[in-house]
Amino acid sequence: MDLLRAVIIGPAGTPYHDGLFVFDCLFPPKYPDVPPMVYYYSGGLRLNPNLYECGKVCLSLLGTWSGKETEMWRPKESTMLQVLVSVQALILNTKPFFNEPGHESQYVGAEGERASERYNQDTFIFSLKTMMYTIRRPPKYFEEFVANHFRNRALDILVACKAYREGATVGTIVVRDGIPFVNEVGKSYSGDEFKACTIGVVKKSISREFLSSLGKMINILITNFTKNGSTDCEQFRVAV
Repeated sequence: MDLLRAVIIGPAGTPYHDGLFVFDCLFPPKYPDVPPMVYYYSGGLRLNPNLYECGKVCLSLLGTWSGKETEMWRPKESTMLQVLVSVQALILNTKPFFNEPGHESQYVGAEGERASERYNQDTFIFSLKTMMYTIRRPPKYFEEFVANHFRNRALDILVACKAYREGATVGTIVVRDGIPFVNEVGKSYSGDEFKACTIGVVKKSISREFLSSLGKMINILITNFTKNGSTDCEQFRVAV
């Protein structure tokens, strides 16, 4: 096999949750002695320091970024699955602001958290735009998967949007069966644990720019989700 196309679902409790992110992978003649080449379908958006508008994926495992020896590609040991898991876990993470080299040491304490929250707000808007791009132009061979994914997740996405408009910190919400929960960093929930972690939003001042952008995206989402076959979306429409 020379080519592989993969769609990664944005992890819950991150600013990428429920989004679909498309990657094309090329296996060079010397693979697996050398890493695959990976291209990201950005739609012209830069929603992560490691994912460029041109499609470049910056990751030590791919040899597109420097790193420790243990983080680099190991011939005949490293795998394509390892690449995809690394993209999902290391790139599409809770605080992508700190993926940028130097930010972790340059932005510390409260200043770093504020910068990270602002970055997550922008990232979430870009993630919503990516959803629209993917719905309108689904990757070949994934058309049915894309349609079903957003048909099934539409209400949960809109519930999360509503929570963010009401003051929840962007990138902390997990939605199960239409109910939003605050996700603790590094922890996943299931069953009764979810019931014990019902959302308790701390109201924060939200920029008018973010509220305006989010409101517009919510209405665009509603229109596209409804065309895609989702129901009960109109209750989330906002005046902008």
